[in-house]
Amino acid sequence: MSFLDRLGREWLFFDGGTGTILQENGLKAGELPEIWNLTHPEDIIALHQGYFEAGSDVVVTNTFGANALKYPDNLREIVEAAIAHAKEARRRAGREDAYVALDLGPTGKLLQPMGDLPFEKAVELFGEVVRIGASAGVDLVMIETMSDSYEAKAAVLAAKENCDLPVCITMIFDDKGKLLTGGTVDSTVALLEGLRVDALGVNCGLGPEQMVPIIRRLTEVCSLPIIVNPNAGLPRSEGGRTVFDVDADKFAALMAQIAEMGVHVLGGCCGTTPAHIRQMIAACADKPFQPPVRKHRAVVSSFSQAVEIGGRTVIIGERINPTGKSKFKAALREDNIEYILSEGLAQEDSGAHILDVNVGLPEIDEPVMMERVVTRLQSVLALPLQIDTSNMAAMERGMRLYNGKPMVNSVSGKRESMEAVFPLVRKYGGVVVGLALDEDGIPETAEGRVAIAKRIYETAAQYGIPREDIVIDGLAMTISSDSRSALVTLETLRRIRDELHGSTILGVSNISFGLPQREIINANFFTMALQNGLSCAIINPNAEAMMRAYRAFLALSAQDEQCAGFIAAYGNQPPAAMTQSAGQDSAMTLAECIERGLRERATEATAAALRETEPLALVNSELIPALDRVGKGFEAGTLFLPQLLMSAEAAKAAFEVVKDAMRGAPQEQKGKIILATVKGDIHDIGKNIVKVLLENYGYQVLDLGKDVAPEVIVDTAIEQQVRLVGLSALMTTTVVSMEDTIRLLREKKPDTKVVVGGAVLTKDYAESIGADRYARDAMATVHYADEVFA
Repeated sequence: MSFLDRLGREWLFFDGGTGTILQENGLKAGELPEIWNLTHPEDIIALHQGYFEAGSDVVVTNTFGANALKYPDNLREIVEAAIAHAKEARRRAGREDAYVALDLGPTGKLLQPMGDLPFEKAVELFGEVVRIGASAGVDLVMIETMSDSYEAKAAVLAAKENCDLPVCITMIFDDKGKLLTGGTVDSTVALLEGLRVDALGVNCGLGPEQMVPIIRRLTEVCSLPIIVNPNAGLPRSEGGRTVFDVDADKFAALMAQIAEMGVHVLGGCCGTTPAHIRQMIAACADKPFQPPVRKHRAVVSSFSQAVEIGGRTVIIGERINPTGKSKFKAALREDNIEYILSEGLAQEDSGAHILDVNVGLPEIDEPVMMERVVTRLQSVLALPLQIDTSNMAAMERGMRLYNGKPMVNSVSGKRESMEAVFPLVRKYGGVVVGLALDEDGIPETAEGRVAIAKRIYETAAQYGIPREDIVIDGLAMTISSDSRSALVTLETLRRIRDELHGSTILGVSNISFGLPQREIINANFFTMALQNGLSCAIINPNAEAMMRAYRAFLALSAQDEQCAGFIAAYGNQPPAAMTQSAGQDSAMTLAECIERGLRERATEATAAALRETEPLALVNSELIPALDRVGKGFEAGTLFLPQLLMSAEAAKAAFEVVKDAMRGAPQEQKGKIILATVKGDIHDIGKNIVKVLLENYGYQVLDLGKDVAPEVIVDTAIEQQVRLVGLSALMTTTVVSMEDTIRLLREKKPDTKVVVGGAVLTKDYAESIGADRYARDAMATVHYADEVFA
């Protein structure tokens, strides 16, 4: 029976840890586990055989870190050997009913625009491994330990585009339920369900107990089979060995409780052994199995936010659109991306939930511009986006490069339109706007528009797109040419809500085209549409008349508990009415440019400020306070890693202008800090993030790179008289090198402090290996550096 025939219909059990067991068998600190496929084949076979004999239905290959970045010369040999060993283990265990999964782990790189790895390069790296694995005969692809939703998307697309095997994926959340880059369970589920993975879940980083809140939310929002592969508790160091605090008996008891929460696939990660898996299976196999239940949620997501359609009306900001906007057209022609970013930020401030993105002009390359605008917008704000274009190449480029599950505007009832758009929505995921028009044009009656809506629903279903992912545009046509057009539109909204139980959307301001004082008509029509069930409104959120209508409606319809939103907006004094975008025309201070992550505008603002302010005074009054506010927002969870990094880049640009102004003058440097990813570990995401922030706070960073031997770190610390060393590790198999480095530092340069960080570390573990401070994130490292150099 195939894996998919069983998935979601009965209990399935994965294997457990790989690297931790190989360490027990002699894998040295810093030694690459995948090399053992060639040098220690019997050890790898025995590892897999132990799990098959313990009862695992799925065993993953020893290819977690196998990609061309790490193995440019012998990747195929390593991957093929890994698969052959897993198959041989299955044969020896007599488990031909079990499955071999190709294991894909993260590249260790941060993707552009935050990092230096292009999205398509990541797809290529993963795709190469998938092709090798598929040709060697694996049964499924298992993507695991993903802490960045964008890299997860690259891996899923690589799997889907290079094989026809089942694709499963597990993410690594922290104890606050967040990915490294800020994603939540809701936003991640929306993305992965949209990409049509076969199962999803969580692994690594946490033990079973710590995972419970994450698992609970997964069961509430996920419609797919859920995988849970925890660590054997939390790590600590004993005698130079990494050990975990949950033994096989306790692990089995905890997993039995998790089995009752409505999950479908269970296994283990770091620290778990065949004994853990055997006892887990014994404790869970006879538990009642609850098949996945479709949640019927329409969710649009970004890398960190999820907006559900179907409850409170969603506001979609309309200002990133050249129609009728001469300044916006000029910005597109002049490649003035920062103008576009400022339009987006202004709408976010005014209360938009989603931003419409339309960059279509005949004289520009729309697919290229769509890619640039989508990726840059997602680097400075967290709102989900609506990809709005009639250019199919631009639509696909925007959807492919989008980090999340976008809204897509639009498809119509025309057969040609549906055949072009629906395959893209099926491949990349999305909530698609369905226009109630077809080859015969726009029906004059609500009945005709509802009939087209039904046809759109039916055709979408043929592509596997559920009804909840279709939002019908009832089409607001101007009353200046047909006095009854508003009534037809309102009836369409009402019937789609009441008869089809569907969601609706309108470009509200179209209703007043050609009339004077349009905002009067727009605001009143908006209220009428809300009363008739409008799910999504494309409006200008900077137009105060529209937002007043919206907030008043929420208060009056009992959707604003205790009128909290209304009071927050108008409790002190009414904000000044705005009928135009506040974007480019509003002057931003240097601090605001930094906080928003606007690099070019930060440069311009610095140059302007230096005409009136001394360089050091500007640094102390604007740059550092802005970075501090961004850092506090990051720590509080109101800002996320992409925004933190883009703010740091804006500050860096501002500092360069300040340095130029101070050329020749003595410049203050707080101190030297060494940063390094420890021996055996090529994952430098965390280190690179810390480097950017430390440099912005005035520290000289000696970046020794990745896979750095303890001796190199210690020798550099002695030679450069460095008072603080920062060490990073992502993999359990490499934290031993971190302990070796600390031990050597204590011996050779005991006055140097050590701060450590990484996904597999905890405060207790950091203390057990002798570190002076554990930093859970980049800002914590900055704070500790300030203490050391105070």
